[in-house]
Amino acid sequence: MSTEVNLEKLYENSIKILSDLIGFKTISGEDNNDLINYCEKYLSDLGATSFKTYDDEKKRVNLFATIKAKKSNGVKPIILSGHTDTVPVSKSWSTDPFKATIKEDKLYGRGSCDMKGFIACTLAFAPIFSKVDLNRDIHFSFTFDEETACLGAPILIKELKKRKIQDGICIVGEPTKMKIIDAHKGCYEYTTYFEGLAGHSSMPHKGVSAVEFASKYANKLVELREELKKRAPKDSIFDPPFSTLQVGGIFGGIAHNVIADKCRVEWETRPVVKEDGIFLNQQIDKYANEVLLPEMKKVFPNSKITKEIIGEVTGFDRVDNSEACELVSSLTGDNSREVVSFGTEAGLFQEIGISTVVCGPGSIEQAHKVDEFIELNELKKCLKFLEGIKKNSTLN
Repeated sequence: MSTEVNLEKLYENSIKILSDLIGFKTISGEDNNDLINYCEKYLSDLGATSFKTYDDEKKRVNLFATIKAKKSNGVKPIILSGHTDTVPVSKSWSTDPFKATIKEDKLYGRGSCDMKGFIACTLAFAPIFSKVDLNRDIHFSFTFDEETACLGAPILIKELKKRKIQDGICIVGEPTKMKIIDAHKGCYEYTTYFEGLAGHSSMPHKGVSAVEFASKYANKLVELREELKKRAPKDSIFDPPFSTLQVGGIFGGIAHNVIADKCRVEWETRPVVKEDGIFLNQQIDKYANEVLLPEMKKVFPNSKITKEIIGEVTGFDRVDNSEACELVSSLTGDNSREVVSFGTEAGLFQEIGISTVVCGPGSIEQAHKVDEFIELNELKKCLKFLEGIKKNSTLN
C-alpha cells in the first residue's frame, strides 16, 4: 500500500497533540495516567496493541504500544521512546506553563522540548504507520519519572525481557536538534542518613552528632572524587574525561546548642564506566561501616548509617558498529556522533541488547528552564525524519 505523506497536515496535527500533552501536568512523581490513557486510546484507535507497567501504587504508568508489521521479513523492529514526565515549574513563567503558547515560531510550555515534542511527533505520524504495509513492527515506548533517576523505565525493561522484546532498534527522542548522540555517562543518586544521639551542646561527649559524622562522610566523598580523576580512561570521549562526584547538600540539626541526632547527605556520581561506580560505592560503604559507625556506636549503640539508592541510571556506551546510529545517519545524511553530559534511558535499552541512539527535536538548552520552548521547525525536522523511517520500514 502506498500512502502519500502530507507533512504540513502532520505538522498541524503534531502541534494539536503537543498542546494536549502539555495540558497534562505530569511532573515527576505525580500521576501520569491521564496522559498515558490519552496516548493509549489514540494508538488503539489506529489498531495498535499495547500493555502497561506500573509503580507500586499504580499512580504512575509506562505504556508500550505496537503497530504490527503487515509482513515481517526479518527486519528489526523500531522503538520510538520518550518519557512523559517533566520537571516542576516556578512562578517566574511569562505564560501558563501548562498551556501551549506559540510566539515567534516557538511553542512554549512545560515539556514542549523535554520531551513531549518528540512524543507528539510520533503520535502525529502513527496514522501513517498504521496504513502502510510495514515490514517491521513500530513500537511506542512512553515512560514515567525519567527526570528522577529513570525510575519508570527499568520496570518497562523488565517486562520487555520477559516478553523477549530485546532484538530491535531504539530511538530515544531526547532534545538533540536531531543530531546523533551515541554515548553519555551514567548518573547514580544517593541519600545517606545518619542517626545519632541528641543532647546539650555543653556535654558533647554524651551525644552523637549526626551532623559531624555526616560532614566526615562528605569529606571522604570529596577525597574519593580525587581518586576518580586518577582513574580516567586514556581514550575517554567525555568532558571532563573522568567520573565526577557531587555533594548536593547536608541537612540536619535544629539549633545552635543542640547536638543533632539526625542528618542526611545527598550526593551523586556520574561514572564514565560502571567499574568507577562500583569502586566508589565499595570505598564509601567500607568507610561508613568500618570507621564511622563503630565510632558512633561507642557512645550510642543504636546509631545508624543508611544509604538509600535514589536511582542508578545506566551509562550509554559508544559502540563501533551501531545499527541505530547507522539507520539515523542514513535518514538524516549526518554521519557525525556526539556525546552529552545529561543522562537518558538509552543505556537501559542498550543493556538488554537493543541497538540504541539518542536523537530528537529541540535543544537541551531550553530543557528544565523557565519559559521552556521548542522551535516549530524542530517539529518539522522530526516529522521528516519519521517519514524516512516509514520509507525504510515499508514493504516493496
